[in-house]
Amino acid sequence: MAEARAHGWWPYLGPYGLFLILVEVQGRVPESLEPWVFVLRVLLPGLWILWFFRHGALRELRGYRPGAAGLAGDVLCGVAIAALWMGPFLFFSSLPRPAPSEGFDAGIFGPGRETLALGVRLFGFAVVTPFVEELFVRSFLIRLVDVVDGDMNFHKVPIARFTWRSFLATVFWFTFTHVTWEWGVAAVAGVIFNLWLYHRRHLGSVIVAHAVANASLWLAVVLGPESIRMFL
Repeated sequence: MAEARAHGWWPYLGPYGLFLILVEVQGRVPESLEPWVFVLRVLLPGLWILWFFRHGALRELRGYRPGAAGLAGDVLCGVAIAALWMGPFLFFSSLPRPAPSEGFDAGIFGPGRETLALGVRLFGFAVVTPFVEELFVRSFLIRLVDVVDGDMNFHKVPIARFTWRSFLATVFWFTFTHVTWEWGVAAVAGVIFNLWLYHRRHLGSVIVAHAVANASLWLAVVLGPESIRMFL
C-alpha cells in the first residue's frame, strides 16, 4: 500500500491526460506533423503505463488468470458491446452520426501506406486505449469517488466494490467523454463494463472485453462498407 501511494495518481492520470493532450495537438499541428503526433498518441501513453507497471505500480493488472471459460466470457462480452455499439446506427438511419469523411484517415502516412496506418490504429485502439481508459475510469475514478470526501486514498478501496455513487459517476464520465452522437451507446457500454467488472472481480477482464470490443469495431470497419468508417 505504501508503495502504491508513493506513485500517487500519476500511473492513472498521466496516460489518460497525455492521450487527450496529444489528440488535441494532432488537430492543431501542420498536416506534415500529424502522422508523428498520431504515432506518439499511441506510443507514449502505452510506455507510461508499462514504466509504472514495471516499477511496482498498477497491481490491479497482476494476477489475471481467467482460464478458458473466463477468457471466453470476457471475449464474448467485448463482441456483444461492439454489436450494441454499432447496431442502433445500422438499423436506425435517423440517429445522428458524423459524415463518412470524418472517419479515420487511412492515408495519414501517405499513399501506399494504408496498411501501416490501419495497423497503428489497431494497436492504439485495441491495445493501448483499453488500458488507458480502464485504468483511469474503472480502477482510479471508480474508487476515488468513494473516498473523495475523506483522505483521497483510493488504493484502500477494493477493486470491483459496488456503490451507487461510483457506479453512476463512472457511467456518466464514460458517456460524456465520448462525442455527442455516441452518448446513447456509450452509456449502455459504460453500464455493461461496470457490471462486468463487478461480475469478474478483476480489471483484466474488463480490459480484455474493451480490447475485443475495439478490435471488433476495427475489423467491421476494415471489412465493411465505407458508411461505417465513423466507428474507427
